[in-house]
Amino acid sequence: MSSDNQVIIFDTTLRDGEQSPGCSMNLEEKLRMANILDDMGVDVIEAGFPIASKGDFEAVNEIAKSAKQATICGLSRAVEKDIQAAAEAIAPANKKRIHTFISTSPLHMKYKLKMEAEQVIEAIKNSVSFARNLVDDVEWSAEDGSRTEDDFLCHCVEIAIKSGAKTINIPDTVGYATPEEFGEKIKMLFNRVPNIDDAVISVHCHNDLGLAVANSLAGVQAGARQIECTINGIGERAGNAALEEVVMALRTRNDLMPYKTNIKTIDITNASRNLSAITGFDVQPNKAIVGANAFAHESGIHQDGMLKHTQTYEIMTPESVGLKKSSLILGKHSGSHALKSKLKEMGYNLDEKELADIFKRFKELADKKKEIFDEDIIALVDDEILRENDKIKFISLHVQAGTTGPQSADIVLLIDGEHKNVKVEGNGPVDAIFKAIKEIYPHPEAKLQIYKVHAVTGGTDAQAEVTVRLCENGRTTNGQGADADTLVASARAYINALNKMILKREKTSPNEEESKAVTP
Repeated sequence: MSSDNQVIIFDTTLRDGEQSPGCSMNLEEKLRMANILDDMGVDVIEAGFPIASKGDFEAVNEIAKSAKQATICGLSRAVEKDIQAAAEAIAPANKKRIHTFISTSPLHMKYKLKMEAEQVIEAIKNSVSFARNLVDDVEWSAEDGSRTEDDFLCHCVEIAIKSGAKTINIPDTVGYATPEEFGEKIKMLFNRVPNIDDAVISVHCHNDLGLAVANSLAGVQAGARQIECTINGIGERAGNAALEEVVMALRTRNDLMPYKTNIKTIDITNASRNLSAITGFDVQPNKAIVGANAFAHESGIHQDGMLKHTQTYEIMTPESVGLKKSSLILGKHSGSHALKSKLKEMGYNLDEKELADIFKRFKELADKKKEIFDEDIIALVDDEILRENDKIKFISLHVQAGTTGPQSADIVLLIDGEHKNVKVEGNGPVDAIFKAIKEIYPHPEAKLQIYKVHAVTGGTDAQAEVTVRLCENGRTTNGQGADADTLVASARAYINALNKMILKREKTSPNEEESKAVTP
């Protein structure tokens, strides 16, 4: 394949993905994900929106320091202070990019920007030129590009390239386009913009109609050579094009789409599971590529076909995305080496401390359950990883429940290294637990929006996985907890959501709220 067939993978999990309600990550979590993305071969990592907050600036700066191969990108509006902040944040990176954007659709210009077309053109000239004087690699985006009039879009793209942009991104910001019309939009630019060959054309598609991946691939077939995407497809509203789906579609259907990427596909499952653990966002079981059922077969007809030849019902191998089948059975007599081997086969790469912590909880669970399933291990790992640096840590819980009452919770928490204990009565054990947490760490403005319990596996000895959503002054966070005891899982989930809320309070600033409201 020639270089013309190379598709650049631009990952925006740490920027657009983090804008999903409840998906905020702390510095260590962002660094963890950035290292995973860098190692798996992502070409460009959009590390954040530096002007949005001090925390975002710091995260982008630290990622820029640690990056080994990837280009590190900072997002900015068409404003000099944004662009300057982005340049300073990415300065330590070996390869750096500023990504600046402005809306170009009639709807956005009239109601959001309150600018005339001539003013937008002037803003493009000034912002791209200013960015180009700070770094060699500048990307410009036409926010709401799919709903922008063709003549005006061509003019904007031509101006942006003349002003120094090396990458031109055409976002389907609200997920409105269909593959055919989006492909035609990209073709139109190649046919009408005179200097189009001086830039790489990129696509950034949202999934509001479930067409983000299809639109991205249509853009590539029309000539685009960069796809902007996220792990697990997270992002604003219905999310973005999923990296794993885009990459595996190009790999699996190379006969129709003869393009290549630099992604090491065997790292896909590890990236997906780490992100799920960090954000607390479950991957739906039937999610393509990384869902729990993606390589599962229950139908007798399918099973018969699989036993005869795997390609009867699988168009790719589980090994190609980092999964391995294993006959290793885990139980209470298993050692840490067996668990480590199993975790590796399931796509997890953990350090020794993480392994030791998970092994301890695994042994506790194995004493309670006759059979340990893969789903049990996934729940344990996800639950442990997302608590490593919490301000509030769960220590122990004793609950009194039943018809005689009173229902009460006696809980011990570790807050900033100090043990705190309280016993509180409530209207049922869950209410008592949550009231006890509130008494130890008051947070009167936070309201419980969702409390959901489901069994990780079948059977009466199944682990419970609990999801909690808290809302405080318009900010929402999701927390998860897993344990063989549903009430312990409930406490863990609530504390996880509260820790995320504390982090979100610290990160939120007026600039952040303003900035995140206008991203492409």
